[in-house]
Amino acid sequence: MPDVLVRDLDNDVLKQLKAAAKAHGRSLQAEIHDVLRRANARKLAETRRLSAKWLKRLSGPRHSDSAALIREDRDAR
Repeated sequence: MPDVLVRDLDNDVLKQLKAAAKAHGRSLQAEIHDVLRRANARKLAETRRLSAKWLKRLSGPRHSDSAALIREDRDAR
């Protein structure tokens, strides 16, 4: 499995991660794995939610053919 190096991590962020790891009874590495895994799951869930919203919106009433409307308007003149 590949390694990731995070440079210039803010000290407060590191302290918060260490505190969370301690509270959850796991190593800092395990805590970071969990944070990244949950962030990815949220992103996927948000993408699915937005996709469903757009599919619902686009499945509404169909619009008429604009070319036919233009022809009809042009022929009326």
